[in-house]
Amino acid sequence: MMGPVQVLVVGFEQPAFSGEVLAEFTRLREAGIVRLVDLLLVSRGPDGTLDTLTAPPEFGPELGALAAALLGRPVEDGAGETDQPDEAGGWSLADAVPPGSAAAVALIEHIWAGPLTAAVRRAGGSPLEETWLAPADVAELESLIAARGG
Repeated sequence: MMGPVQVLVVGFEQPAFSGEVLAEFTRLREAGIVRLVDLLLVSRGPDGTLDTLTAPPEFGPELGALAAALLGRPVEDGAGETDQPDEAGGWSLADAVPPGSAAAVALIEHIWAGPLTAAVRRAGGSPLEETWLAPADVAELESLIAARGG
């Protein structure tokens, strides 16, 4: 059974895919922390049209196929909004990627959280919400912790 899977969308004004991020994912996989399930590269034109970017050849032709199937593949012909919103939360890839930018959309399995998730389910619980704190909120949290002497 898979651990929890996160959709992480990282924006780029000028993408420079050097392989450094994928190397870090490899390190984290080897440590049993996370696994990069798939990575979809997209661009959003000034008119809002989403297009799939071609991955560098060393990543293989299948890169992005799982993410596109799960989240909705952007159409290449500019026929309008193309991704499928998540039924539970109404999330949209088009809403996550600003016009005039590019993004990497990663499906990340949190291997470390698999046993925790199973324990929560055995206890009769289920996740109600999952989110990441924005950088400004993390900075505020760090300040609060420092003020407490921790």
